[in-house]
Amino acid sequence: MLTDDDKAALLRIAREAVVAEVSNLPPRPSTTPRELPGASGVFVTLKRRNELRGCIGTLQCRAGLAEEVARTARESATEDPRFPPVSMNEIPELSLEISVLGPLEQIDPAEEGAIIVGRHGLVVEQGVRRGLLLPQVAPEWGWTAEQFLRQTCRKAGLPEEAWQHGARVFRFEADVFGE
Repeated sequence: MLTDDDKAALLRIAREAVVAEVSNLPPRPSTTPRELPGASGVFVTLKRRNELRGCIGTLQCRAGLAEEVARTARESATEDPRFPPVSMNEIPELSLEISVLGPLEQIDPAEEGAIIVGRHGLVVEQGVRRGLLLPQVAPEWGWTAEQFLRQTCRKAGLPEEAWQHGARVFRFEADVFGE
């Protein structure tokens, strides 16, 4: 588990990475107060005036957690295909949220209690398509577990019922924190 100091350090690293990327400055080395625990994955979400402005992440942390947070923060600011790159003028209005993912667990989504809204995030895979929604998304939209499944299928570019027709479904928990 991450301590409050770990979370503060990761948020600082993410913000510094966004500012450096948008300012075209070289990235600063990531420094943390102590060794951070490992993670299965990490996502950095940027919001401007409480509206999504970018979100990029990974399901596999290949580098250390601090390095992955810095990389995904930079990419959230400049490479999310849904948005133009963040500008310097937007920096003061941005808030950052980090989701540190635990391991994926394959589930039978039809099983009672397999998905707890607000606790679990979902990954749906079929063929080369994969979609992921973080645990905080379903409560933000007021979705039921079935609506969450359907929306994760849509995110994967699959029919909403793909979870009932052979798609593999995984759940995960995440440590979610922000500014």
